[in-house]
Amino acid sequence: MTNSFQEIINSDKPVLLDFFATWCGPCQMLAPVLKNVKDSLGDRITIIKIDVDKNQELASKYQIRGVPTMMLFQNGKSLWRQSGVLTKEQLTEIILQKTN
Repeated sequence: MTNSFQEIINSDKPVLLDFFATWCGPCQMLAPVLKNVKDSLGDRITIIKIDVDKNQELASKYQIRGVPTMMLFQNGKSLWRQSGVLTKEQLTEIILQKTN
């Protein structure tokens, strides 16, 4: 998984990671927001959901202390990180600002 994960975040296309947990209420509220963001940005972004309970090593590597935590990568660089739920508009604006 680690090699393909590195390949994914090294992409020229922005990659939004959503660190979540199945038991987390706010994480469940974020899921439809992420779907709407993906629908509006289409192929301009990759969105990957990472279950912190199943991927503890990765969550630890990125020091994920609370869920949901989103991180935006492009070309292997972390461009942005935030915990909590955002609206589709807020999230889309951040992605477009950070990746242009």
